[in-house]
Amino acid sequence: MENEITLRLATIEDLALLRHWDEQPHVIESDPNDDWNWEVELLRTPDWREQWIAELNGRPIGFIQIIDPAREETHYWGDVPENLRAIDIWIGEIADTGKGYGTKMMELAIERCFSDAAVTAILIDPLSSNTDAHRFYERLGFEFVERRRFGDDDTFVFRLPR
Repeated sequence: MENEITLRLATIEDLALLRHWDEQPHVIESDPNDDWNWEVELLRTPDWREQWIAELNGRPIGFIQIIDPAREETHYWGDVPENLRAIDIWIGEIADTGKGYGTKMMELAIERCFSDAAVTAILIDPLSSNTDAHRFYERLGFEFVERRRFGDDDTFVFRLPR
């Protein structure tokens, strides 16, 4: 059977799974300072955010969040133009990394972002120390924009134009 990756909306039923993934060393390493507040956020569906579970042949393997950074309520990205999207992505279990699943997940997320004709570019902000992620995003066509601090995180901002 071919490995098919699909996206489904994350729900409160995913709470235990997302908490488990949040405790995995490779997830902590890539996102050490975030508290996703899953108990609250999985029950909210603001129109500026989508939260997805990526599944491999029906088995959950990862998480994707797509936001409109100009409308997102914490203003994490600061003052940004309209018609952008920002993506957070991770694979939950270390055993599922390095198999091309992340590439397929990003392709699905990019396709989703650009399905809105108004969207002009996508932003992503891996830690500055995460050189594997930098290479991964560059292979997907993202371009380095700047080094930037978000709270306690020293990141590289990358941008993928339409």
